[in-house]
Amino acid sequence: MASTSRLLTRTAVIALAAAGLAGCGINAIPTQEEAAKAKWADVQTAYQRRADLIPNLVATVKGYAAQERGVLDDVTRARASATQVHVDASTLTNPAAFQRFEQSQSQLGGALGRLMVISERYPDLKSNENFLALQAQIEGTENRIAIARRDYNQAVQQYNTTLRVFPTVFWASTLYKSEKPMALFQASDSAQSAPVVSFDSTPTASPGSSPPGSSAGSTPR
Repeated sequence: MASTSRLLTRTAVIALAAAGLAGCGINAIPTQEEAAKAKWADVQTAYQRRADLIPNLVATVKGYAAQERGVLDDVTRARASATQVHVDASTLTNPAAFQRFEQSQSQLGGALGRLMVISERYPDLKSNENFLALQAQIEGTENRIAIARRDYNQAVQQYNTTLRVFPTVFWASTLYKSEKPMALFQASDSAQSAPVVSFDSTPTASPGSSPPGSSAGSTPR
């Protein structure tokens, strides 16, 4: 009887200790780390979907605008570069590696944007059913990428904060000393200003006229 009582008491003490530790946030760091990794997987899936669509898009555009070889080659090279840069969940805490991944994807996004712009010059291409379907899929994928990046940033911000605030900072400095803050996606430089789109490859001005938005005798800035 006494042994049973001691066993029950020991079990109760262990349960109370476990509850107390949980209340102190001992599980918050690994839980939030796994949540951030899951959001990162969503980012990778969205980027991979875009990469998978690009070969068919390039082939379709080439069939109607083969003379746009420079843009087509840029997209192909950017895709190859982006697919060669990998950042798995274990290297999210490496800012340099993360930045290389982000830059390669940004370059691919820029090249893809230029490819979509040139379609405006070719009515037959714009009306092609295959191109329209690919265009819709690309647009949908870009939305998925934006949402995945936002969700990842939110999860990482919560995780990074947990590493620094009390009481979880205690566990970060003891049980989870190897855990480091994860990198965040940052807005690219190009996102800070509106893009300039021109459909004239060699714009010309009539004699005596001034470029749009300027006046004679004005000093260039």
